Amino acid sequence: MPRHLVIGNGQLLINMDQFLQIRDIYYPYVGQQNHVQGHANRIGVWVDGKFSWLHSSEWEIHPDYDQDTLVTYSTAYHPHLGLKLIFEEGVHQREMLMIRKITVHNLENQSREVRLFFHQDLNIYETEVGDTAYYCPDTKSVIHYKRYRYFLFNGEFDETGIKQYTTGVKRFQAAEGTWRDAEDGHLHANPIAQGSVDSTFSLETILEANSKKTAYYWMTVGRTKEEVSNIHEYVSEIGTLLTVEKIRMYWNRWVNKSVLPESDLDQALLSLYKRSLLIVRTQTNQNGTIIAANDSDILHYNRDHYSYMWPRDGALIASAMSKAGYHGMVSNFYRCCAELLSKEGYLHHKYNPDGSVGSSWHPYIDRSKHSQLPIQEDETGLVLWAFWEHYKSTGDIEFAQSLYKFLVRPAAKFLLEFMDENLNLPLPSYDLWEERFGIFSFTSAACYGGLMAAHSFARLFGEDDRADSYYEGAERIKNGIETHLYDSDCACFIRGLYTNNETGEVTKDYTIESSVFGLFAFGVFQADDARIVRTMEEVEKRLTVNTSIGGVARYVSDYYFQQSQNVEEVPGNPWVICTLWIAKWKIARAESIEQLGEAKGHISWVFKQALSSGILPEQVHPYTGKPLSVAPLTWSHATYVDVVKDYLEKYEELSRKTT
Repeated sequence: MPRHLVIGNGQLLINMDQFLQIRDIYYPYVGQQNHVQGHANRIGVWVDGKFSWLHSSEWEIHPDYDQDTLVTYSTAYHPHLGLKLIFEEGVHQREMLMIRKITVHNLENQSREVRLFFHQDLNIYETEVGDTAYYCPDTKSVIHYKRYRYFLFNGEFDETGIKQYTTGVKRFQAAEGTWRDAEDGHLHANPIAQGSVDSTFSLETILEANSKKTAYYWMTVGRTKEEVSNIHEYVSEIGTLLTVEKIRMYWNRWVNKSVLPESDLDQALLSLYKRSLLIVRTQTNQNGTIIAANDSDILHYNRDHYSYMWPRDGALIASAMSKAGYHGMVSNFYRCCAELLSKEGYLHHKYNPDGSVGSSWHPYIDRSKHSQLPIQEDETGLVLWAFWEHYKSTGDIEFAQSLYKFLVRPAAKFLLEFMDENLNLPLPSYDLWEERFGIFSFTSAACYGGLMAAHSFARLFGEDDRADSYYEGAERIKNGIETHLYDSDCACFIRGLYTNNETGEVTKDYTIESSVFGLFAFGVFQADDARIVRTMEEVEKRLTVNTSIGGVARYVSDYYFQQSQNVEEVPGNPWVICTLWIAKWKIARAESIEQLGEAKGHISWVFKQALSSGILPEQVHPYTGKPLSVAPLTWSHATYVDVVKDYLEKYEELSRKTT
């Protein structure tokens, strides 16, 4: 199930599903220590002796955000209960605080008693063992804790606090949880429970005929009871309404800090651009790690998740955010990469949000018992490429100088040395999809871009000898690409090469592959180079999904979440990033407004794949359009930002030429 709503501040991240139920609470890192692990934290309504959970099919729910902010604006309507609820939820930009404002509309012509029930189901430190939940009379709240993780829950309805509460055992023996206790409208007031526990409490009021009142629900998070109590006191001092409005105002000003130039893009497409900026912000840790995705439902498929930082994803995401003007938000990414760089100068497969090395399926030895580096070399190259893009955007020479010795020089040295002397290409490593071991066009382009970035940095700092060696290394790779990764028979660049360690034989991989876009994106060739044009035209032709859904696949016969083996019709599931890569190429080679318009169809396609809240998935079903894998995928949102920014800049440039 995709996450329809995400809110966060770089330390606290909360994901909600289509029923407005909290499904994930990450703290103290975005992506690390999920204290809910996908379990539903239910919301229920009792009125006139009738009870209904919001996940019931009786409710008509529309998850969404308030425009240009990280505060939600969702509606829930129940025709038979005669109630409409409006949810506005946000995470404070500084404090470890999540707050919900719920406006309850009585649609009946009579006075009614309404009770809202909130269920808390936590697995603190990602385990159900040893939790405690209790009612705290000091703060008149419910607290869950274990060791150094405390969660305080409270609320008010018409300025009246928690009316009923209970704690109890969940998912142990026959116990389902305290949420069952709520279904008759009454709770048993058990004050404390330990072990595998949950809690439920109610907020209650009388609603006059055709009237509305506002309820608030909030959660504070910290290491101690004192921390969560202090934040709770902050809410009391500021006031619940003002707290929500301050959060709304901050995120609105954050996303609107610069004015977008005039263009022919619809307002809806520009709104998704701003939504994407905000979503990327929620997935970015204060320590600089940028997390791929935090939809914990993926655990049910492969017993692992996307809550890691892949340096490749991080570099492309950081580059897009710098291009959009959010330099400060991603500067710690480069500091983080400098700290994570191995002594040899490369970056590992992926990292946990705290910077420790993540899980991997890349072996240290091949089938012939030869040792190999279990890396994707494009990740090291792309960090250097993105760092130079960051410098070009900021002109911050002091920041560049601070990392030149610790990031640029050792990584560039590795790229120079990790080279096949015969092919003039990078030595074999894993491809960007983490599926095959060889020498690939995308990896080669990324290494070229990384060495050219190192060349530019060395020139900037007056190290001409180093600059020359980096430039020569980049030119070697370009020559190797032209010699070995371009096939004159098919007049296209190919996906890659495989070398046999025993015989030295080199085999070409002709699979049509979307990632060859990197050959122009990272500066190896111009977008209008005849070889690139032919290659990208073939990519679009062969990888376009020929169903009513459309979009562009990763490569022919993509097996990941494969929905059809009819590769002529469905070469693979359509991916957001791959569709946008086609748009990026068309933008880059456009010489007129009319030509630029060819890219708009791909941008509009991405808009159509977004959930109602603007959340973008990794990929969609080729026949139904439903999200597959994870949502939101940070890379999808960042690529949308990158491509829309390209479009706006190119539109402005071409408009000047025509006036």
